[in-house]
Amino acid sequence: MKKGIHPNYRPVVFQDAAANFSFLTSSCVETEETIKWTDGKEYPLCKLDISSASHPFFTGKMKLVDTTGRVQKFQDRYKKTKAKADAKAEEKK
Repeated sequence: MKKGIHPNYRPVVFQDAAANFSFLTSSCVETEETIKWTDGKEYPLCKLDISSASHPFFTGKMKLVDTTGRVQKFQDRYKKTKAKADAKAEEKK
């Protein structure tokens, strides 16, 4: 195998704050935060927006998790489009 092309895997804690769920696994993700795990050791921490504990496919529950405001952006864009259509309809009358 070629040297220097493979990532550096190490134990990392992934945390889903919305579901109060954490798990320890190997990863090459770069993080600046650390957390003390149940074994007493300190590991790098990677915070997640969604995980298997909060994803509707795995939980069977439909929850709206909108951390980036995508739903609100869509609704705002739809309001603008509807307002333009209403204005054109008024002009035709």
